[in-house]
Amino acid sequence: MDRIKIKEVLKTVPLFKELTSNELEEIVNIAQNRQFLKGTHVFMQDDPLENVYFIYAGKVKIYKNDFNGREQIVSVLKNGDMFPHVGFFRKGNYPAYAHVIEDATLVVISISHFEMLLLQHPQVCIKLFRVMGEKIVDLQNRLEAQILNNTYEQIIKLLLRLSETDGKIIDDGRKVFTTNYTNKDLANMIGSTRETVSRTLTKLKKKEIINVNSHGNLIIDVEKLEDELFI
Repeated sequence: MDRIKIKEVLKTVPLFKELTSNELEEIVNIAQNRQFLKGTHVFMQDDPLENVYFIYAGKVKIYKNDFNGREQIVSVLKNGDMFPHVGFFRKGNYPAYAHVIEDATLVVISISHFEMLLLQHPQVCIKLFRVMGEKIVDLQNRLEAQILNNTYEQIIKLLLRLSETDGKIIDDGRKVFTTNYTNKDLANMIGSTRETVSRTLTKLKKKEIINVNSHGNLIIDVEKLEDELFI
């Protein structure tokens, strides 16, 4: 990927959309691009914190392991997303694993250069805090769902959230996920079990609220799924 391509990529990143061409050029000067194959890690949890990444193409799963060694998926990131969202303002290590689930092309900026960029362009810093604030609200909502909702409701809320972040409209009221989530993936997002998720999805299929396409991707009827929360 040449400098022109890197600049085109960074233009799509919400953090940088309001920068002038010259300001964006400053970022291009400190950026690199790297290719990562499906199944590899961009970094491991507790690796030294060195870079911030922006996704040009592909998908990256951010996850942590709990005390029992079980995987807890934090988020699945796609084109235009950056990571890590938190942690790089402090010295130390990466707070989670970044695992490539689709071949990815990433734009990479070193933490030290990125910090200098934020000092030079306060408007980028303000935007970054807004993005981090949205992530904090999302995590608060997930925690609230675990405390206040039963497992069935948690799974429904998870599917609705994924329909917003990873869903593509295919017809009136229905969306198809662009990522092929396994039952284990979904369970790991809410701290449940694969068997519980499987039973819930089977129930929703019988009610004709969800379906699966030929590629194994979930198709959901958003309105019907929302109605399940009020039954």
